[in-house]
Amino acid sequence: MSSMLDPEHKPSAGREIAHRIKGYLAVLLAAAVLIFGVSFVWNKTTEFVTTFGEVPDYPGPGGDEVTVVVPEGSSLDQIGGTLMEADVIKSTQAWEKVVDREPRASTIQAGRYRMRLQMKAIDALTLLVNPGDSRVRAQFQVKEGLRLSEQIEALVKSTKISKKEFEAALKKPKELGLPSYAKNNPEGVLFPETYELVESATATSVLKQMTAQYAKVAKDLNLNERAKRIGKSPYEVLIVASILDKEVRRAEDRPKAARVIYNRLDKKWNLGLDSTVLYAVNSKSAVTTPEQRESKSPYNTYKVKGLPPGPISAPGKAAIEAALAPADGPWMYFVTVNLDTGETKFVTTKAEFEQIVDEFQAWCQANTGKCR
Repeated sequence: MSSMLDPEHKPSAGREIAHRIKGYLAVLLAAAVLIFGVSFVWNKTTEFVTTFGEVPDYPGPGGDEVTVVVPEGSSLDQIGGTLMEADVIKSTQAWEKVVDREPRASTIQAGRYRMRLQMKAIDALTLLVNPGDSRVRAQFQVKEGLRLSEQIEALVKSTKISKKEFEAALKKPKELGLPSYAKNNPEGVLFPETYELVESATATSVLKQMTAQYAKVAKDLNLNERAKRIGKSPYEVLIVASILDKEVRRAEDRPKAARVIYNRLDKKWNLGLDSTVLYAVNSKSAVTTPEQRESKSPYNTYKVKGLPPGPISAPGKAAIEAALAPADGPWMYFVTVNLDTGETKFVTTKAEFEQIVDEFQAWCQANTGKCR
């Protein structure tokens, strides 16, 4: 049987309809592509015509804060390039346009400026011409683990603001932005960090910078909610963190030391911490004396059960995190057995504790003068 069709054979009506439908679909598809293409070209052309001659610029007012350094001897063109690289302005064309209209642009001085990401070029220029508090005079650093009096000493040295001015500012704690749970006590909430000192800085503004940074870190760590989860108040967590920054040096030891503190609190044991006694007697020694451990201060955790009434230092973020997330373990004691390396040992029983105390005392005898 031949597979060839009979030349006289005609296609069926159904097959003819199918062919016509395919043809119509092809025409419709081609028309759709043509319409889309025309629409696309029209939109792009309209966009080009509309924006022709416009200079790329951000709408402002700007986003996150950023510090921009204007080097000594920078030309206005170089300043524009610096701002664009830092994403403060969108284009150097926008910068050039506003600079051409502002005769005071040539008065911009070298230095550090607090600006914002994605500003309008005119706003960025205005800020540099009239910097006010945006001009950074210098940087100052306050280290972790310092008590309030030590922080003030560091601030006086690095800001050149007098001790008398800081003391006057501290007498008005309600103006400093302290958290409510601190009950007007700035100890522990002047956050240790590197800060920028603006031209018009005062003792009050510097302290407010530090409490504002504490508030930011507390928010980042979700301090209030996480403290609640472990059955503590935010202030209790801060107190524990302040102890950790004084008692242990190595990062890996902080969560363990936090666990010891919580374990002792749960058993209603005295904490028996030298760091709190040294705070009470205002001593910078490494260890306490028997006489100091007889202090009647509420910070003497050898005599008073529970946490001391307030922080004994300004803890850093890592110490607060450790206080919020203590390690799991049965330890009831810890001793730093080597003050040079910070090596700290954690044990469960009184007998084990006495052994590591002996180890520490042997280290002290071998390192005369380091355990005073």
